[in-house]
Amino acid sequence: MLETVIGLYSLYFILRFYISVMQIGYINQEKCKAPVLMSAEKYFTAGSYAVAKERLSLIEMFVDYLMFLWWVMAGFAWLSGVVQVEGTLLNAVLFLYGFIAINYIVGLPFELYQTFKIDEAYGFNKMTLGVYITDTIKSALMFFIFGGALFAFLAWIITHFAMWWFWGFVLIFAVAVLINVLYPTLIAPIFNKFEPIEEGELKEEITKLMEQVGLKSDGIFRMDASKRDSRLNAYFGGLGKSKRVVLFDTLLEKLNTKELLAVLGHELGHFSHGDIWKNIGLMGLLLFIAFYLFGHLPESLFLEMGVMQHAGVQIAMLLVLLPLVSFLFTPFMSYVSRHNEYAADEFGSQMGGRENLVSALLKLITENKAFPKSHPLVIFFYYTHPPVLERLKELGYDATGIVVGEESELPKEGIFTFIGDDSCK
Repeated sequence: MLETVIGLYSLYFILRFYISVMQIGYINQEKCKAPVLMSAEKYFTAGSYAVAKERLSLIEMFVDYLMFLWWVMAGFAWLSGVVQVEGTLLNAVLFLYGFIAINYIVGLPFELYQTFKIDEAYGFNKMTLGVYITDTIKSALMFFIFGGALFAFLAWIITHFAMWWFWGFVLIFAVAVLINVLYPTLIAPIFNKFEPIEEGELKEEITKLMEQVGLKSDGIFRMDASKRDSRLNAYFGGLGKSKRVVLFDTLLEKLNTKELLAVLGHELGHFSHGDIWKNIGLMGLLLFIAFYLFGHLPESLFLEMGVMQHAGVQIAMLLVLLPLVSFLFTPFMSYVSRHNEYAADEFGSQMGGRENLVSALLKLITENKAFPKSHPLVIFFYYTHPPVLERLKELGYDATGIVVGEESELPKEGIFTFIGDDSCK
């Protein structure tokens, strides 16, 4: 049985590795061709940034694979020998603390290199080492307290119920929904500062948009995202009465009022179409299938790994194999998400104007250095949003910014400028 699990995980690793290699080759070719949507210099830079991230992910992917092999062939047995305390729940929690801590330490160099080397080099990272350490301490404390409690509860369910996989699914699904409710008002403020946006035209216009779709929110807030990152973003967070509109300060600095309203119109499209509930439903389906599969792993598998089938190891196996199961569902979930994004774009264009949404999208990909092209396999598996070229086409614009079927053109300055491509010579 262990050989089967290793074989399946190896296939999963090989496929992911192949997709990543194909993506690197594809972007390296495309970034040296005639630019689209941005200047040649920014186009080449965006491609180089995408390749740098992908190359790092290749190394991280390989290390993760080696860690998987170590865990199932020796690691679980070793950790079980180290963690030997009385009490089933305490033993399970300490075992899982050790499991998470080791994985975190192994993955830490990649996170640091991504943030302080790659993101720093391409002008994204604004986070100081002090802020990073503070964030890490806060996250660790939250995990130690709430994660430990969740592990203990799940271990108790495994110990006391024959159909533990079902009740475990109910617990984790309920916690996931609860986190969606609590995140905007209780969790996010631990890491960022949120201030209500000032009274004025923008707030009035956003309020009007929300009233049109019947959205009642906890408020409209500006978030100090710039202390960590220069990327632009906005989101509607929360469920029920905790819903709030959050605008990154970086977004407010780069987009004008009309563009902001078009972006928020897109997000309101998700609300109007009930996409958040669809996503929660898909997440629930994935969790149910995963818990069912992991709840029926044979005892022989654990014996082959040299451990008893106790709660800590069972939960750790779930964490180890969950990426494999979720990868199988990724194409379907990505397809549904892309479909929802097209619908939200149409909704946003109706509320905020097509030209404003197009202009906002172009600014977003330029400021975020998002390379506009990807290998078809990457799009098929990972793209939760349609490629920006396809989104623009659906909105009535071609890659050069000319309105399809009309004679008028977008302004030929700024992000619409195309200069000679000599970066690859």
